[in-house]
Amino acid sequence: MGQKVHPIIFRLGIIKDWTSRWFSVAKYKHFLKEDIIIRKFFDEKLSRDAAIQRIEIERTANSINVLVNTARPGILIGRGGSGIESIKKNIESIIFNLRKSIKDFKMPVIRVEIREIRNPEAYASLLAYEAVSDLERRLPFRRTLKRIIEKALGNKSVKGVKISMSGRLNGSEIARTEWLSKGRIPLHTLRADIDYFQTGAYTAYGVIGIKVWLYKGDIFNNKQMEVNDKNNTNQ
Repeated sequence: MGQKVHPIIFRLGIIKDWTSRWFSVAKYKHFLKEDIIIRKFFDEKLSRDAAIQRIEIERTANSINVLVNTARPGILIGRGGSGIESIKKNIESIIFNLRKSIKDFKMPVIRVEIREIRNPEAYASLLAYEAVSDLERRLPFRRTLKRIIEKALGNKSVKGVKISMSGRLNGSEIARTEWLSKGRIPLHTLRADIDYFQTGAYTAYGVIGIKVWLYKGDIFNNKQMEVNDKNNTNQ
């Protein structure tokens, strides 16, 4: 069988940046565990409803900065910023519970920054969440495949898209995989800007796995990557 490599991990350090930006030799395992639990909190509580595209975590000596990229910032911010305060309290509780047994433990300053995404059709994770919503509402999977493809290609920055669904589609007795693609998806080209996300839809017939690939053109230097990220956020 062929061995698959995660398209984003394959490009880390070349055209893709890390979503956790810090390093510590002495406390590496503790910080890594904190990052995992913080991301799990967002995935379980907020990701689908708030259309969260990516969580970025930056650390300094005495602070943790959590950058949330979302298509629905109003849900996270809440009235008068109450939503952000609630998120900060949850993160502080996570950090306190993990660090209270550590000798000479210090509570870091938690900062939460919400970044708005104005073109959700250009991000694989947000398209995948839409597909999940359709399948959990029992809409036909083929209609969902076509709708997601058309929506993605409606954005000028997207050059190609592929979506795959695996499981008991439409309640069939035997699980199978169906996929649809349009345009180019050059997975072996390192300079190709590939956005990828996988998740699952929980239906009455079982879990249906969903994978989405987006190709947004080639990147030849890091400056171009920064410009593309700014354009995608501001459009």
